[in-house]
Order: sequence, then C-alpha cells, then structure tokens
Amino acid sequence: MELSELGLDSGFEEQASKLCASGQCVARVTAVDRGRYVVRDAQGEVPAELTGKFLYTAASSVDMPCVGDWVCAQYHDADSHASIHDVVPRRSFLRRKSPGKNIDFQMIAANIDVAFIVQSCHFDFNVRRLERYLVMVNEGHIEPVLLLTKTDLVSAQELEHMLANIRAAGITARIITLSNQTGEGVDEVMALVVPGKTYCLLGSSGIGKTTLINRLLGKNELETRSVSGTGEGRHTTTRRHLVTLDKGGLLIDMPGMRELGILSAGEGLDDSFADIKTRASRCRFADCSHNNEPGCAIRKAIEAGELNPEHYQSYLKLKAESDFNEMSYVDKRKKDKAFGMMVKSVLKHKR
Repeated sequence: MELSELGLDSGFEEQASKLCASGQCVARVTAVDRGRYVVRDAQGEVPAELTGKFLYTAASSVDMPCVGDWVCAQYHDADSHASIHDVVPRRSFLRRKSPGKNIDFQMIAANIDVAFIVQSCHFDFNVRRLERYLVMVNEGHIEPVLLLTKTDLVSAQELEHMLANIRAAGITARIITLSNQTGEGVDEVMALVVPGKTYCLLGSSGIGKTTLINRLLGKNELETRSVSGTGEGRHTTTRRHLVTLDKGGLLIDMPGMRELGILSAGEGLDDSFADIKTRASRCRFADCSHNNEPGCAIRKAIEAGELNPEHYQSYLKLKAESDFNEMSYVDKRKKDKAFGMMVKSVLKHKR
C-alpha cells in the first residue's frame, strides 16, 4: 500500500521531511491500546513504543500519539518493530476532557476529515448529546455527518419527529438515516467515502457502528454480538483502531464514550451554536447577559418561538462547563510547570 493511500499528502510529507531525522521514516498510528501502539507504513503494520526522549519532552497528554497521527518512526530487527520519535503536527483532532475528576485533555484521534456521529433511533436518540459531539468535532476542525441508525425499529412519524428536533436545535449538519437490517442509507454513506481520506465513527456502544463498518468493508471482519430485546447491541469495541475500506478510504473505529466532558471548547462551541452567536450579536448591549436587559435578541427570539429554550439552556450549560474546566486546567498546568522547574533545579544542583 502506498502512503498516499494511508492519507499522506504533500502537506504532511513536507512537515515530516523537516521533522524526521536520518534513519527515521514517516508512518501512521493505526491502533492505540493502553499505551501500546501499532504503526503502518507502505510495507505493513508493526508494534511500536515511545522513546525515552519523547516521553521526557512531552509536556502533556495532548503531545502523546493517538490513532490517525503521522509519526517519525525508526524500525528495528528486520523491521519487526519500531520506536516513535516525534509526532507530525496535526491537521485536525478529536479530544475531550479526561473521564472522571481529573482536569486534563484526552486525545482520541487525529487527522480526520469527516466524523460520522452515530445515534440509534430506538434507544439512544438524544439531541443534547448530539450537541456535545458537535462541539467536539467542530473544535477539532472536522466535518460532521449525522447517522441515525436502526430506522426499522421506529415508525416514519417517530423518525420525522426526531429529524425535526435536530433541526429545531439549530443543527445544520448533513443527516443520513439508515438501517443495518435493510441496508437503507448504507450506499449513501459509502458515496461519501473518498480514497485517501480519513473518517471516524462516534457514538455510544451497541448502536450499530461495528455492523456499519462490516457493511462498508464488505465482510464481517469485526466481531459483533447479538442484539438485546430492546434493540440495543451488546458488542463493544475495546480499542481505537484504523481500518482500510475497499473503496480506499480509511475509517477509525473506537469504543463508545460514556463521558463527553467539554474542556476549553472555544471556537467549537461558537460553531456548534452559530444561531445563538448570530442572535446575540443583535442585542442592544454588547455585554448583554440575556437576562433582564432591554433589547435582548436572545430573549426576544425565545418569546417569539424562534429559538428553542432547551437549545439555549444547553448552550449555557456547555459554556459554563467549558469555562470552569478551562480555568481548572490552566491552574493545573501552572502547578505542573512549577513542579517541573523545581525537579530540574534539584537535579541541576545534585550534579
């Protein structure tokens, strides 16, 4: 397989040529599982590990390689394994707040062109969760496409109601409805897959992501399990990995995410709630809090039924969460930096 088929273009190639030292070559990370890596070049996949220097110089979790990254790799022992020396600057990324109480970023995947955000029409449909996914995707400069699966388990009226709720939330992304049972919509998804481009599937566990991948692959390469009585699948992907489709596109499968914490969303939040941002610019006062000020365009739109109040409350909640986590993250980074300087000072005086 040529590297161009893995997504390497002139831009990545130019950056890699400046970054990779003699004896190193560019390869793509195709799997990450608990700190273990698999990289792929034109000859195939091999396991890889990070060099000590890389670990020492990495300032935070954001600097660690993730699925989809292009890296500078050095091969050893007849090309049976490799060491990762550096990460080529990312063009796009998916990240979230680390699960739990820890205030830090968790890198999910990188260099993605299109994110398929998947929800089941039967048990998983949730507009507020869609908004969270869209913030993540827009923040990382990735094009979103919404996939509503298992349409065979709901009526046509229920499906229309779901679509109306999505549009009422100001979501303008393309929507494809599909059924893994009948195959409806699968051809529409396949038509979007372009050779050399990278795609990912985002969504909860058991909603048909793996079944869809198998349809796109044209074979049951990934294991799935039976579906429960509620229509909820039981299969769970256990690691993030990149697979090659017959049409030449590249697809990243990943475990379902139970937590979608927002950290320092910024531009992604504004892009996902562009309707609110546009209306807020029409308020009489630039610092309008949208509470009791006269001439508030947000309150006027809600009262006129032009703006869904639940959509606006979701925006406020996500913004408050992002702002709070960002302040906590900045404070954490200051403490980490101070601790690092203290350690270097101690080591220097011991010499």
